[in-house]
Amino acid sequence: MDAWIAPLLHTLSLPEVGLPTVFVVALVSATLLPMGSEPAVFGLVKLNPELFWPAVLVATAGNTVGGAISWAMGYGAHTAIDRARGSPTHLRALDWLERFGPKACLLSWLPAVGDPLCAVAGWLRFPFWPCVAYMAIGKFARYTLMTAALLWLLPGDWLARWVG
Repeated sequence: MDAWIAPLLHTLSLPEVGLPTVFVVALVSATLLPMGSEPAVFGLVKLNPELFWPAVLVATAGNTVGGAISWAMGYGAHTAIDRARGSPTHLRALDWLERFGPKACLLSWLPAVGDPLCAVAGWLRFPFWPCVAYMAIGKFARYTLMTAALLWLLPGDWLARWVG
């Protein structure tokens, strides 16, 4: 069973395969599916240090697109429920979030609450482009800091020894 791990990781670490893989993993992980994209970014950068900034930018783009999809799902759900009920829907528990507006999307990088936050921003009909901009800023900061921290904490050739 372990015989397939090393060749798979080698293939996924190739720049022509690794960056699209990081984009897809980051996009999917920004939806409501329970998945993390940091290991994919870190693995690619660890095996290809020259891809630090391209990997961070591609992961940020993929994660932001995924957040925008979540926003659209929230917006669509709100519209569908309003149409079905025949009246506007409003949740009192979200009043505090409305005070922050699109800036709340800066927190879209947080584990567990960040992805639903994007959907809630759509539900509350926050303006799309400001939400996407704040999502991108938060996600860029997360990928930059997380990847740099992991590279600092796990120096050397430990990944090659682990898969080889």
